[in-house]
Amino acid sequence: MSDLEADPTEVLCEPSPSPGPITELYPAREVPLGGVRGVYVERTLPQRDLPTVGAWCFLDRFGSPTVTRTGASPDILPHPHIGLQTVTWPFDGRIRHRDSVGSDVQIEPGQLNLMTSGRGIAHSEFGVPGAHAGNGLQLWIALPDTATGVEPHFEQHRELPVYEEPGLRATVLIGSLGGVTSPAKAYTPIVGADIVLDPGADVRLPLERAFEHALLVVEGTVVVDGTELGPGPLLYLGTDRAELRLTSTDRAHVALIGGEPFTEELVMWWNFVGRSHEEIVAAREAWETHDTNRFGLVVGHPEQERIPAPPLPPLRLKPRKRATGCSHN
Repeated sequence: MSDLEADPTEVLCEPSPSPGPITELYPAREVPLGGVRGVYVERTLPQRDLPTVGAWCFLDRFGSPTVTRTGASPDILPHPHIGLQTVTWPFDGRIRHRDSVGSDVQIEPGQLNLMTSGRGIAHSEFGVPGAHAGNGLQLWIALPDTATGVEPHFEQHRELPVYEEPGLRATVLIGSLGGVTSPAKAYTPIVGADIVLDPGADVRLPLERAFEHALLVVEGTVVVDGTELGPGPLLYLGTDRAELRLTSTDRAHVALIGGEPFTEELVMWWNFVGRSHEEIVAAREAWETHDTNRFGLVVGHPEQERIPAPPLPPLRLKPRKRATGCSHN
């Protein structure tokens, strides 16, 4: 779970008011997941005008059949994180996760990996020999100020609860949906769900009115509040919705993310989510100087086997004001 762009764009986010119920499409963009490796993913968060959905601040689709540039190994060497939780949700294949708190596990479809970085953690992700590398979603959740200093830890959930009604089956990855609550540890009011719609489904999905929500179609076509949506773009739905009508003529596979609007300022750069220029600089320095007190060592990897941090931009990372509350440098 990483942002491995060689020249990552600084993302600077300020609080923004609740927008009410709206529908806005944000296109996916192909970005490199390792530069020289030649592996690309589809990224729909963050966007210039949509830095977060609730506390969700990063959303990649890996292994998408619509990505035009692929081919090399998706293996990701040890790299660091601060200030966030990483979420790995594969649709097929197997992935081996190892981290600096001693975890060494394989994840398969229907299972959830959740890693909480706190002030610092490092991890790697490798394909399993003989197994398909797969495709799925990789996401970040920004930790609130009250949780940025928690001890780093890792969870794997092999059984997750399901919200069902005729024509719809929703696996609740984190948070709550329709009275069904995931065991995954959350630090903000949030929801993430994997939804499958039967052919011909016409359902009303219950939502938390105070949350903002967004939908990503993985497969098929779904009509969402009158908007036809296929794989690729993210559909942002705003806030103040108690339910959402979903219809589909074919079998549709959809991901739902949402949460209470995140009102804290964030600075996102490379694999770090912080609150200030100084915090990002300190984290980068700690990684580059092999500060094992902060990031530890990833089990099974020698100390020198790691991804170096890219250079910082030649400027101070600071917020820029604009109407929607976030800007890119």
